[in-house]
Amino acid sequence: MLRARKNRAKMEISFLDLNTFLKTRYGQKVYKVCVDGGFTCPNRDGTCGNGGCIFCGDRGAGEHLNSHILDISTQVREGILQLEKRNVQRFIVYFQNFSNTYASVEELRRKYRQALVDSRIVVLAVGTRPDCVTEEITEVLAEFLPRCDVWVELGLQTASDRTAALLNRGYSSEVFTKAVRQLRAKNLNVITHIILGLPGETFEDVQATVEFLNRHDIQGIKIHSLYVMEGTKLAEMYRRGEFTPITQEEYVRQAAYVVKNIRPGTVIHRLTGDCPPGMLVAPEWNREKHKILSAIHQKLEHDSKTELSIK
Repeated sequence: MLRARKNRAKMEISFLDLNTFLKTRYGQKVYKVCVDGGFTCPNRDGTCGNGGCIFCGDRGAGEHLNSHILDISTQVREGILQLEKRNVQRFIVYFQNFSNTYASVEELRRKYRQALVDSRIVVLAVGTRPDCVTEEITEVLAEFLPRCDVWVELGLQTASDRTAALLNRGYSSEVFTKAVRQLRAKNLNVITHIILGLPGETFEDVQATVEFLNRHDIQGIKIHSLYVMEGTKLAEMYRRGEFTPITQEEYVRQAAYVVKNIRPGTVIHRLTGDCPPGMLVAPEWNREKHKILSAIHQKLEHDSKTELSIK
């Protein structure tokens, strides 16, 4: 993750990266333990749709996890054991696959409790959809605030309902607004996921998404690149010639714009996404994450120098 820093000319790239935020809040490095909670999604079981979003695979963003057959407590303990080998002593438990608030409040309460098996866990992070957030669910999540911080990660992807329909997202942007309001009323932190390079979207659409987010009380953002993964509807579209990924240069330009224009104080959790090994169809540039991150950093530095020279 990139960090805000100064160069020799005292030029500052002012954004708050996740590592810096975690060290400031908890006094040391904090690492994530990803968990498969055994949930599904209303966009897969017919509640609001079938097949999921066009970019989503069969594991619901958890393709890299191989512990889905294990109970939640065991997954967490094994994850912590691996991290302890790297001298890590503070942990985030992240419910990642599918929609991790899509169950009864009794089941949610039970599964979240199963995850908090170690006193060194400082954050309970829950990935979900805005249409899977209710007043009852926010109350359950808020029950864990005396024990640890609670983050709710909402997949918005775009503020454009036109694009959302093409993605088969299954809810309007108004639903996102309502979910954020409910979560913040309980002092739950909101991390928003957006995707750059969506079918048919322009730079102006990205600007509109940033403007939309800046009207909401969110605490963090994850910026993802749209890659084509094997086994998705997007892969079928790509092979039929119905979708062309954006170039790395355009992705860098858009990502830098988001970083510079998202509301100050918003934690930048992620600057790009990387496809699970062996599952990438396109674009090829997605394979080299370090080069993408470096290019974004260089773009931010270049833009900052240009702005200073104009002043």
